[in-house]
Amino acid sequence: MKAEQEGDIVEEDSPPDNGVQTSQYNSISPPASPVADEEPFSTYFEDKVPIPESENQIFSFRKLWAFTGPGFLMSIAYLDPGNIESDLQSGAKAGFKLLWVLLLATIIGLLLQRLAARLGVVTGMHLAEVCNRQYPTVPRIILWLMVELAIIGSDMQEVIGCAIALNLLSVGRIPLWAGVLITITDTFVFLFLDKYGLRKLEAFFGFLITVMAISFGYEYVLVKPDQGELLKGMFLPYCAGCGPVQLEQAVGIVGAVIMPHNIYLHSALVKSREIDRRNKKEVKEANKYYFIESTIALFISFLINVFVVAVFAQAFYAKTNIQVNEQCNATGSPHTDLFPLNNDTLEVDIYKGGVVLGCVFGPAALYIWAVGILAAGQSSTMTGTYSGQFVMEGFLNLRWSRFARVLLTRSIAIVPTLLVAIFQDVQHLTGMNDFLNVLQSMQLPFALIPILTFTSLTSIMNDFANGWVWKISGSVVILVVCAINMYFVVVYVTSLNSVLLYVLASLLSIAYLCFVVYLAWHCLIALGVSCLDFSSRGQLGLSRHTDIYLLNDMDTDSVVER
Repeated sequence: MKAEQEGDIVEEDSPPDNGVQTSQYNSISPPASPVADEEPFSTYFEDKVPIPESENQIFSFRKLWAFTGPGFLMSIAYLDPGNIESDLQSGAKAGFKLLWVLLLATIIGLLLQRLAARLGVVTGMHLAEVCNRQYPTVPRIILWLMVELAIIGSDMQEVIGCAIALNLLSVGRIPLWAGVLITITDTFVFLFLDKYGLRKLEAFFGFLITVMAISFGYEYVLVKPDQGELLKGMFLPYCAGCGPVQLEQAVGIVGAVIMPHNIYLHSALVKSREIDRRNKKEVKEANKYYFIESTIALFISFLINVFVVAVFAQAFYAKTNIQVNEQCNATGSPHTDLFPLNNDTLEVDIYKGGVVLGCVFGPAALYIWAVGILAAGQSSTMTGTYSGQFVMEGFLNLRWSRFARVLLTRSIAIVPTLLVAIFQDVQHLTGMNDFLNVLQSMQLPFALIPILTFTSLTSIMNDFANGWVWKISGSVVILVVCAINMYFVVVYVTSLNSVLLYVLASLLSIAYLCFVVYLAWHCLIALGVSCLDFSSRGQLGLSRHTDIYLLNDMDTDSVVER
């Protein structure tokens, strides 16, 4: 029977059984037959979490608990050191005035994560695998390289955050390069926790999120922010007296919250539950519970981010360097040299933020801050490594051992971070955050456009394809997010004040925009703009295989042959 199905599938022009008109832009090539003599391939989902049965219940807490896990791992990206640094800078530069931007960015992030989860649930494949099956070879390789760059940039921020936290906790005794090496080692150890069960691994991530909530929540209670100003800043989309500095910070918040690799990660994590994809009711139920779980997870991450913004908004908004210098001198802090004797507005980063808290609220505040940063950095390095492995396996169809995959994906990001840590001090290392945010901002279209494209195709998603409301709103959201982040990139590049860099940036921008236009072209066709489907007469399109397998369980151990 299976052989007969496979024989039907390779006939590209045969009509689909469900009556949907397919073209080369709207179908996935199915898996071929397994190779009998190949060794079993080790994945992170060997033992899937079973879903308890329930009779005609609209909502079940037991089922919600069974689906709880992937959303919290995904939410780690909203709490990485890059986000924490963006939060504290937002509070120090704009007070409570940009909290509404953080709220809006988190809501947009939730909607995008919903698309990622639905793709994984409905198809049984994550985004990298779908891209691998849909796009031609050259665009697929370029897309993989762009996503890898985003992962490297995120990973560098996370490892830097861990190294800085260890430096603060050890009162400078652990240098940055040693902190990077420690982070590499313990990440390898923690990543193999999934050998003891997926639920135990998810519980460990839950523990790290709890540590962050307690640490930053302690700072929040200690500082006692003005609740009226906080609520006003969160729900009134207005920024009185704001200028270019605050505008740039608002753009930075969006760029820090919505991360490209997280879309790929979430679409893979949802494959960890036992779902019969031939049963429409089970798929619909899984989508519902995953959305509820993601909402809860991102709500918790939003609260933690609010804690950080509020602490620095209340205690350090509009403070000058000389004021902080005097406070550090009064408490005998050894870090007074970080704050020059002038009336310039205080500028903080992850490292200075901890120092300032220690100067004003005592050493306990500094150490608790460092513990929170360490938990944020450690958890996000682990999820970043998972992202790298899913992306590499999906795009390249790799069949390597677990250790080899972890070693390769970690090395790609760790080597440049270690070199920077050896040759730079703490202040230069934290100053890389802006550059890394720009790097990730540029990669956003390479996650957002494909996820909207594939979740809008009926032949891929069947009855779960995006409706017109989601197609239009998704297009608007992606357009706005990409425009905001491109503004961030332009602001950063123009601040470099180098003609050579301007010329180089111009050349790269042309190539970059050409590829974005290519992806957008396919996306528009998927959204229903059929007049753009003129490549049906050429060879530039996507795979033309029909989608017979998509309602079947595609999480088997069979090897995909292209």
